[in-house]
Amino acid sequence: MSSLFSPLTLRGVTFRNRIGVSPMCMYSATDGIPNAWHMVHLGSRAVGGAGMVMAEMTGVVPEARITPGCCGLWKDSQIEAWRPIANFIEAQGAVPAIQLAHAGRKSGYCIPFEGTGPLPDDQPWDRIAPSAVKFSETSPMPREMNAYDVGAMVRAFRDAAGRALAAGFRVVEIHGAHGYLVHQFLSPISNQRTDEYGGSFENRIRFCVEIADAIRTVWPERLPLLLRISATDWVDGGWTADETVELARILHNHGVDMVDCSSGGATPDAQIPAEPGFQVQFAERVRQEAGMPSAAVGLITEPAQAEAIIAEGRADMVLLAREYLRDPHWPLRAAKELGAEITPPRQYGRAW
Repeated sequence: MSSLFSPLTLRGVTFRNRIGVSPMCMYSATDGIPNAWHMVHLGSRAVGGAGMVMAEMTGVVPEARITPGCCGLWKDSQIEAWRPIANFIEAQGAVPAIQLAHAGRKSGYCIPFEGTGPLPDDQPWDRIAPSAVKFSETSPMPREMNAYDVGAMVRAFRDAAGRALAAGFRVVEIHGAHGYLVHQFLSPISNQRTDEYGGSFENRIRFCVEIADAIRTVWPERLPLLLRISATDWVDGGWTADETVELARILHNHGVDMVDCSSGGATPDAQIPAEPGFQVQFAERVRQEAGMPSAAVGLITEPAQAEAIIAEGRADMVLLAREYLRDPHWPLRAAKELGAEITPPRQYGRAW
């Protein structure tokens, strides 16, 4: 039996296989509201056999978005737009998931296929960060968060999780990677605070832990909570893989059920050795050393490669991104190559 196509259960949710669609920004929403593009984009991956389909990085407040075209869950009217998407994903046998985030100092940029760089001055954007430190020389200077800002953002994550539940999602992921706000608190590169949210490891993880605790006050015990993390900054003096393992151990006691292990994003000059499966090592360490289920991401493209990751116990799930843009029905192809049983949608049955 294929390990990749074996079921996985987290809390009260069973995934039909170990293949997930990684959250990928589409930059196609209006006022944070998804539309027909998101229905087709996400729905086609559910039709294609994924075990979990995760919606893109979704802002918990308007200023949390990378661009004005990014999705949101900061107001109740957005729930109604997400609900049919989540329902369709679930109706196809996949688990609907959503990633909640704040871009911090990386927020307020032009939609990539419409322009470059930060939004112009006539489109003001309140960029916040743990410290007033630019991402790069050409990046805008963010505003250092005060105590009220920190508390407000924790509540914003909590409230967005409540809306995700109302919309029909069965998994929520906290985005703590790629140089966005939660990651900015974790990394000494971007966090130069001297209060209880900066300095020591315990202080730098406090914001992340508080978000997990707050989400768990509204997110049912039966449903899984995930964290995406940049397991290393790939630079001296940055966040490290050892710290990732320790944070995973801690979050296991704060209601987090799986760590989705990516890397990088804290600084523009990191030397990242990108090659097939280059980040699997981090998922393996979290699984083995922290005793926490993990997901592997990063240049996973071939069925045999994904099968080996699961079969060898290096991760509990694989999440694909760009390969899913090329092939929305990747699991159907993988099942054929691996000799695994998979049931296509009944509408497609005559092709089998």
